[in-house]
Amino acid sequence: MELERTPVTIRACAKTYPDGTRGLLATDLDIAPGEVLALLGPSGCGKTTLLRIIAGLETPDAGARILFGEDDVTAVPVEQRGIGMVFQHYALFPQMSVEANIAYGLRIRKTPEAEVRRAVGELVDLVRLNGLEGKRPAELSGGQRQRVALARAVAVRPRVLLLDEPLTALDAKLKESLRDELAELLRRLHITAIHVTHDQQEALAIADRLAVMRKGVIVQVGHGEDLYRQPAHPFVAEFLGRVNRISRSPQALRLGQIELGGMHYTCPEPLRDQALVLIRPEDLAIGMPQAGWGEGVVQQRVFLGDRVQFRVQVAGNEALLIDAPRDSAFKTGQAVGVSANPERFMPSTEINT
Repeated sequence: MELERTPVTIRACAKTYPDGTRGLLATDLDIAPGEVLALLGPSGCGKTTLLRIIAGLETPDAGARILFGEDDVTAVPVEQRGIGMVFQHYALFPQMSVEANIAYGLRIRKTPEAEVRRAVGELVDLVRLNGLEGKRPAELSGGQRQRVALARAVAVRPRVLLLDEPLTALDAKLKESLRDELAELLRRLHITAIHVTHDQQEALAIADRLAVMRKGVIVQVGHGEDLYRQPAHPFVAEFLGRVNRISRSPQALRLGQIELGGMHYTCPEPLRDQALVLIRPEDLAIGMPQAGWGEGVVQQRVFLGDRVQFRVQVAGNEALLIDAPRDSAFKTGQAVGVSANPERFMPSTEINT
């Protein structure tokens, strides 16, 4: 099934509620045709408000513009915008078969029956539901229900697909398998999609790009790996993973250094004014005490299957989390060496570029 790849342009979109609450501050965003973009952030950050404005379920403040391709849809009713939606609980009709659920939107539009059958057949093949056409939602697995919801949403050939936390209701193991399946389905559909989630692993697995939101503002937009490795804002660094905080003394600031357990590293130029820098647990190393390494003492050892997580106390700083290979044998109370990759230090306050 060929679907339209529609670029989405959002300009000065804001939302103020009648009681004066600012649900969304003025927001600009560009989504490329065929791109899957995740709106990522904690509860109350404005991501669902922005999605609802794009859908036409919320009216933005005056001055906002929303374009699907060249068409300004800011004042267009939701049913005329050409959107498909997949919700948290899928909202399938329990009394209808898989086939009838997928065909529902087409039949509402009075699509000729031959075209309905052709479209449903294509979608059943696309989302791999062959043999299940006559089943009802209660007879399907969580993954199969998700595929039905996705097929129903795209059956009407929407210009833009909107996904509102589609995996939130699932347990952790099922969520992990279904997020990979959803990512594959979206790639095969080649449709412009906007995916709201508060789960960073889900966003990284599914989206081409992420827009990280906080307090009604998009803090940073970019590819997941770039945001993880090179966050321009400390909130992005902390929301997309775990971080250690490394304090810098006045002397270290003067000398352009970062001290870690008695070892001094040259501070990266963009971070020279930062009194506190961040580094991820996987960018620290633990080993036997040795020249050129800092010194620490293991406070805690946690075996996590694929790795061992150590909590190591170093002089002049709070304890550090360090990820190490699963066969690392250091014990609680043992003196160890600690080393950092100096290229991996990150800012603790926003850097203006």
